[in-house]
Amino acid sequence: MSGEPENLVLQLLRDMRGDISGIEAKMATKGQIAELRAEFKSEMHSLRADVASDLLEMKLSEQITGLRRSVIEYHSSTISHAVLITEL
Repeated sequence: MSGEPENLVLQLLRDMRGDISGIEAKMATKGQIAELRAEFKSEMHSLRADVASDLLEMKLSEQITGLRRSVIEYHSSTISHAVLITEL
């Protein structure tokens, strides 16, 4: 009877060792983690540059819109003055 529990314990330990070996095989190495970190860092910088570029374009677009409004107001004012001067 004492032989069975010993074999059962050994079998369970062997199974656990096999499970751990399988987990270790799937784990990333420090080098792989460092590569991923560098890749993510590079992507973050790229995304930041894209967002900054988009914000700049939006600001320029708003400035162009404001300039258009100013030009239209100026032309409207100039035309109305021209009409008044013509009537005089």
